[in-house]
Amino acid sequence: MGPGAWPVPIHIVIMCIVVRLAGCSRGAGSRSLAPLSFVIDEIDALSSIYGDDWCVVDEDERIFCIKISDCLEQPKWTLCLQVILPSEYPASAPPIYQLNAPWLRGQDYIELTNSLEEIYVKNLGESILYLWVEKIREVLIEKSQSSDAGPNIEKITEEIDEDNEDDYSLEYQPVQEDTIKTLNFVISESQEDEELPPINHGNPISDRRSTFQAHLAPVVSPKQVKMVLAKLYENKKIASATHNIYAYRIYCEDKQTYLQDCEDDGETAAGGRLLHLMQILNVRNVLVVVSRWYGGILLGPDRFKHINNCARNILVECSYTNSAEESSKQLGKNKRVRKDKKRTEH
Repeated sequence: MGPGAWPVPIHIVIMCIVVRLAGCSRGAGSRSLAPLSFVIDEIDALSSIYGDDWCVVDEDERIFCIKISDCLEQPKWTLCLQVILPSEYPASAPPIYQLNAPWLRGQDYIELTNSLEEIYVKNLGESILYLWVEKIREVLIEKSQSSDAGPNIEKITEEIDEDNEDDYSLEYQPVQEDTIKTLNFVISESQEDEELPPINHGNPISDRRSTFQAHLAPVVSPKQVKMVLAKLYENKKIASATHNIYAYRIYCEDKQTYLQDCEDDGETAAGGRLLHLMQILNVRNVLVVVSRWYGGILLGPDRFKHINNCARNILVECSYTNSAEESSKQLGKNKRVRKDKKRTEH
């Protein structure tokens, strides 16, 4: 058979071989675990097929994600599938999965998850990730063909806030609107040739399958903020995060005021809390971004603790504030001052 004579695309042939090998590894009636080598073969095949769209989040924990779209050029509908492969996969357990897309909710979500679970039931004991990805792509193509407009990309949090957040160590007060400046402005000529600042990455914090990681860059202008954010989003792992929350503070010497802003990225109030932390610690000329990869288990108020702990740790590591212990004392002091003020008002 000469070159180009494959009756079906080569990547489908590769995945069929992987699926069949995984199925044969079980044996008739066998309930034993599939050899790790077959899972590795599946991952290698998916990585080869999808290239840069395939991302390893945590190799040791076997957490992966893939960006799926309706087309390669100018996609309108995209979705990120994150999977955790338990040790029993594929022999006797399905992947633990999460579907990340701002537009995916309600009936769309129910129908897609039902389709994925139906695929698993029909292919018990076999490798199904490729089948899942292509099913999702099929759904996205159908949506693209049935609608001229793209999706509503407003992101929402996976979590529902609890009324009682007394355990949260930093009392949040919304930042006054008149102190916030946005990124929507005209760049002056003096800022056009600015260089990309160095970007530092903090140590991740993991809790119940969610992972949080902070990134920090020194900035002296909003243009540099934009440059850093654009650079971070070039990293496919960061771009695939469920939320990328950020805040920055820039001190304007001439006006003796702060230029500052924050972004929740769908995690309600998280950006304001992060900016509030930076105000309390009195840091300046710095951008902090906290990425969160949601693991499917609701964390409640603990998620805000992890976001701020990540941010505080990297600010300490980069010498923007005192040690973690001293900064904790400062947070406690500010909290007591606010409580004393409330008592006085009453």
